[in-house]
Amino acid sequence: MTKEVSLKVQEAYTEEAYKGIVRIDSQTMREIGVKAGDIVEIKGGRTTVGIVDRAYPSDIGQKIIRMDGIIRRNAKTGIGESITVTQSDIREAKSIIIAPAQQGVMIQAANPEMFKNGLLGRAVTKGDVISLGGTRKRRSAMSGSPFEDIFSGIFDGMNASPLGFGSLRFIVAEVNPKRACIITENTQLKVSSKAVEITEAEEKIPEVTYEDIGGLQEEITKIREMVELPLKNPEIFESLGITPPKGVLLHGSPGTGKTLLAKAVATETNANFILVNGPELLSKFYGETEKKIRNLFEEAEKNAPSIIFIDEIDAIAPKREETYGEVERRMVSQLLTVMDGLKSRGKVIVIGATNRQNSLDPALRRPGRFDREINIGVPNKDGRLKILQVHTRNMPLTKDVDLKLLASKTHGFVGADLESLCKEAAMNVIRREIPSLNKADKDLSKLKLVVTADDFHAARRIVRPSSLREVLVEAPDVKWSDIGGLENLKSELAEAIEWPLKDSKSFKRLGIKPARGILMYGPPGSGKTLLAKAVANESESNFILVKGPELLTKWVGESEKGVRKIFEKARQTAPTIIFFDEIDALATRRGLENGSQVTERVVNALLAEMDGLEELADVVVLAATNRPDLVDPALLRPGRFDRIIATQLPDEKSRIEILKVHTKNMPLAKDVKLDVINTKLEEFSGADIQALCREAAMVALRTSRESKEVTHANFEEALKKVMPSLKQEEIKKYRAIEEKYLRDARISQQQPVRQNYMG
Repeated sequence: MTKEVSLKVQEAYTEEAYKGIVRIDSQTMREIGVKAGDIVEIKGGRTTVGIVDRAYPSDIGQKIIRMDGIIRRNAKTGIGESITVTQSDIREAKSIIIAPAQQGVMIQAANPEMFKNGLLGRAVTKGDVISLGGTRKRRSAMSGSPFEDIFSGIFDGMNASPLGFGSLRFIVAEVNPKRACIITENTQLKVSSKAVEITEAEEKIPEVTYEDIGGLQEEITKIREMVELPLKNPEIFESLGITPPKGVLLHGSPGTGKTLLAKAVATETNANFILVNGPELLSKFYGETEKKIRNLFEEAEKNAPSIIFIDEIDAIAPKREETYGEVERRMVSQLLTVMDGLKSRGKVIVIGATNRQNSLDPALRRPGRFDREINIGVPNKDGRLKILQVHTRNMPLTKDVDLKLLASKTHGFVGADLESLCKEAAMNVIRREIPSLNKADKDLSKLKLVVTADDFHAARRIVRPSSLREVLVEAPDVKWSDIGGLENLKSELAEAIEWPLKDSKSFKRLGIKPARGILMYGPPGSGKTLLAKAVANESESNFILVKGPELLTKWVGESEKGVRKIFEKARQTAPTIIFFDEIDALATRRGLENGSQVTERVVNALLAEMDGLEELADVVVLAATNRPDLVDPALLRPGRFDRIIATQLPDEKSRIEILKVHTKNMPLAKDVKLDVINTKLEEFSGADIQALCREAAMVALRTSRESKEVTHANFEEALKKVMPSLKQEEIKKYRAIEEKYLRDARISQQQPVRQNYMG
C-alpha cells in the first residue's frame, strides 16, 4: 500500500505558476517513494495530480507543499489548509478533450498540435482546470524521470505556448482512459470550440490568484489576515471574544495592483465578489443613491460569504465639510450607517480602493468601518522582477533577455506600466515579423515570434512610468563618454549622486548621509544640463526636469502645489533626480519682490521639501543657474544644497576632448588637425564648440551637396562665423560672483545666531 503524507498548502512562486508543478522537500519525497519528475496524487476536497519537484532550501523541513492557484482549485483546497499527497499510478492519455473554462469564449480553427505542444508532460484528471504553456519548465523538472522522452520533439528555446492562448483557462472535459493521465506526443487532443458548463455551483474558475500578483508579498500577507481569516475561520475571532474586521482600505498610485489584489482574495476565499465603481452608485433622483447602497449590502448578505469591492471610493465618500451638495452628504451618511449599523454584517467584508485617501470622510476611516489601511506603493527592484516574471510567463523569450537587468532599469514603473512594457515589446515583434508573412499564407507557425532584449529596449523608449506623467520627465540617453573633458566635474557629480544611489550600503556602513542637493553654476553653454542628464543616466535613476519659469503661475497656491507634487512623485518613484533648470527664476532671494510674492512662497515650499520633516530617501535635487547671486541664501546652506559646483569655460585639454566628441561621427579629411583648431578656441564654451562643428559641416554641404568629408578649410570658414558667446567682461563677472557672493553666503549661514530672551 502506498504511503500518504499530510502537508500544509502554500502558494507557488510566481515564475512557476500554471505549469502543473508542485514542490515538496526530499524527506517527504522519500517517505512516499517518489523522486523529482514523478507524478503525485493530491487529495483535498477533490483529487488531482501534479509533477513533483524538490523544494527550495527555505522550505526544507517545513512540511509544506507549494502549488499554484489552479492546482489548489483542482484539489478544492486553499492556502494554509492540509491535504494528503501520495504516489500516483499514472498512465499515458490516449485521447483528451479540452474546452475553454470561461463562459463566452469561443475558439475557432484551432490547430490541436499547437495546443498539444503547450500541454506536453502535463498530468491531468477529468474536470481539472489547466493553463497552456510551461512545457520547457516541465521538461526541466522531469529530467531523469521515466517521462523525459515525452519532450523529444520540442525545441529547447520554445515556450510552447500557443499564440494568444497563454492567459486563457481550459477545462479537461474528457480523458481516455478515465483516470489520471499524462499528455504525450502520442495523445490525440481535441479542442472544443465552446466553453463547457461548470456543473458544481461552488466551483469557480480562478481568474486571478496570488501567483498573478508580483511584488506585493507583504501586502498580500496583511490583506489575508484581514479578509481571509474572518471569511474562512470566523470561529477564531468568536473564541477570542472579538468581532472580525469589517473593512480594508487599499490606497496607492494608479496601476499598483489594488483591484487585482482584491480579486485574488475573492478567488482564494471562494467568496462572492461584488465589484462596484464608485461613480456607478451616483443618481440624480432623490434617495436613489442611498437605495443602491442598501441593496448592495443586502445582496452581499444573501450571498455570503461576500466581498464588496468599491473602486474609487472617494467618489461616493468625500469629506462632508468640503462638499456643497446634499446628495453627497446623504450618500456618505448612508455608507457609514450600513458599514457600522446595529446589525452585524456577518460574513461580508468591504474593500475600498482609492488613490486619494485624504479626500475620504474621516468618519469612514475609523476602526469599525475600515479597520486597516494598506498602502500599495510603487514596487522596488525585487518587486518589479516578480511582476516581469508574471507578465513574461507565456512569452517566448530569447536567452539575451535579462529580466533582472530590466527590473533594475525600470525605476518608478508600477505593475500596469510593466505589463504595458511587455505588451509593447511583443508588439515590436509583430511589427517586425508580420510584413514577411505571405498574405495568402495564414500559417503563423512560420513566423519567428520570439521576444529579444532589443525589443524590450525599444519598448522602454515608448513606455514611461505612469506615476510620473503629471510632471515633466525626460529619459536621458547621455553617458559620461558623450561629454568631452570636465573630468573633475564628472568625478564630483558621480561621487555626490551616483555613489549613494548605486552603493547605499557603503554610506550606511560609515554612518554618513549622502548629499541632498547640488547646485551647478556657470556661464551659459558650459554643460550644466548635459552633466545633469549624464549623471541621471549613469546612476540608473528617474529624471524629472523642472524648468523654473514654467512652474510659476498667477494663481495663489498653485506654484507651491506644483513643488509639493514634484517632490511627492519623486519619493514615490525613487531613486529620482529632480533637476531644476534656471533655478534663479524660481527661488529668487526673498525680500526683493513686491506684489503677489509668489517666488517667496515657492522658496519656502522648496526649503520645507528639501529639509523638512519628511526625509528625501534616494531623491537628489540638482539645480543649475547662470546667476547664483539671485538664488536665496537659505538654499545654499549644507542640508539643502550641500555642494556648489562651478562649471567654468573648458581649458585646453577639455576643449580637445569636446572637439573629439562632436567630430566622432563626422567624416574628417586628412588635413583636419584638431590640435591646430583648438589653439583658436580659447574663450569657446562647450556649446560654442558644438556650434562650430555643425557650421563646418554646413559649409561643406554649401560647397557641394555631394561632399563626403569635412576639410580644414571648412573649419577655418566656420571660425569666421561662430564666435565665443561670452565676452571677457562676462567671464570676469562670473569669477567675481564665485569669489564674493558664494563665499559670503556660506559665511552668513555659518555665523552663530544671537538670541534675545525677554522675561
